[in-house]
Amino acid sequence: MPELSFRVKGAEAVPNAATPAVALQLEVTNRPPTELIEGILLRCQIQIETPRHRYTQQEQQKLADLFGEPERWGETLRPMLWTNIATVIPTFSGVTAVSLAVPCTFDLNVTASKYFHGLEGGTVPITLLFSGTVFYKSPANLLQAAPISWNSEARFQFPVEVWKQTVDLHYPNTAWLSVRRDVFERLYEFKIRQGVATFDEALERMIEAAQEVRI
Repeated sequence: MPELSFRVKGAEAVPNAATPAVALQLEVTNRPPTELIEGILLRCQIQIETPRHRYTQQEQQKLADLFGEPERWGETLRPMLWTNIATVIPTFSGVTAVSLAVPCTFDLNVTASKYFHGLEGGTVPITLLFSGTVFYKSPANLLQAAPISWNSEARFQFPVEVWKQTVDLHYPNTAWLSVRRDVFERLYEFKIRQGVATFDEALERMIEAAQEVRI
């Protein structure tokens, strides 16, 4: 009966992906090492352990939209779902390595993206929770299937800079903002009336005008 363990050895941006993705380098070990694993259908849920990270004052300000005022963080900071992914691990015995492609987005309406965007740097603890099915041969050479143990997990200090590099590879110096269609139409009309070439210029004029009114 296979006994699997998991360890994340590193993380890096995927340079040629069609969409932004981080590659987590996962090491899978089976005991006994001589046993042949025919394959694994692996599912993985990745959680961000937000309570286990120390936040600067500037990060606290940026993350107030997610967690409220810092005085309430003892109640509002909870592990956050990053994503769910699945992969197939081919035949191996002993130890094998697999790259888990974790999709990223710069859509700040997505909670995980808003969280990473609000961090200055350093690392964030993440936990990978594994499930799925492992296929192996019995002593009688019969194909067997068994569920992956419910308590299979791996912890990793994920570098925030890797997330930022991943997004910048696809969208350098760019941020994505989703607005209602009627709001967009009003912004578009403002852009036309002002005779500016880009939405960046239109927004800058609106911000400058609001600041002047405030003064």
